[in-house]
Amino acid sequence: MARPKATSGKRQIRKLTKVGGGKSYSLALPVEIIRKFKWKERQKLTVTVDLKNKKLVIRGFIHTTCVCCVLL
Repeated sequence: MARPKATSGKRQIRKLTKVGGGKSYSLALPVEIIRKFKWKERQKLTVTVDLKNKKLVIRGFIHTTCVCCVLL
């Protein structure tokens, strides 16, 4: 059975997976979200940690010196 499509505001459950000998973790994101944000494979992302509210914020990394990123 296929997973339901990701929609705005709808909560989806994901699992953390150990990678690299147990020193790092990965989290699989739905492909619909990756396409919506126009993220590419191996793209740099910034992760901000909010300990007070127990949240991670993931944003696409923007190069300030790169013409391709500044034009977005």
